[in-house]
Amino acid sequence: MNAGQYERELKNILEGEAKTLSRITKTCTAIEKGNYLKISEKPFVVIRAAGSFGVDLVATRGDISFLTEVKTSFGTTLHFSSVSGKLQKQAETMKTTCEKTKTLPIYAFRTKGQHGDSWRVFTLDVDGLEGRTSLAHRRIPKLKKSKSGNYIMEWNEGMPLSDFISYLCK
Repeated sequence: MNAGQYERELKNILEGEAKTLSRITKTCTAIEKGNYLKISEKPFVVIRAAGSFGVDLVATRGDISFLTEVKTSFGTTLHFSSVSGKLQKQAETMKTTCEKTKTLPIYAFRTKGQHGDSWRVFTLDVDGLEGRTSLAHRRIPKLKKSKSGNYIMEWNEGMPLSDFISYLCK
């Protein structure tokens, strides 16, 4: 699968699309599967953003909305300083945008070839969020920064997507 396919996969998950949920939960535990299936009762409208300005998906429903950047890797660590700083610049732009608009920023990290829940969710440390968005933000692990100030995503330190969905669907 290429990056666009993973964006579509996450879009379908958040929209509660049954075929995708069935496929991605085949190797999940019963708890993970149950958490994923909760999205069927409270799905999002998800729009894929055109171009690459630091946001791949916009997910919204009546009680909460968030901007999502999707990242994939065979490894479990993603350094934002690679690729001439492009990822770092995208993250900084997303942080500024989300603070200005009081919108929850989400980074969804999908490892390739992982059994069980292969998605992990992170957020940026942003100020000014309110209400349910602020509560969700406090629960989600924040992206770490290296000594040089560049963001790092460690898959093992993220929140499983199944847990994020379970929280959002309470």
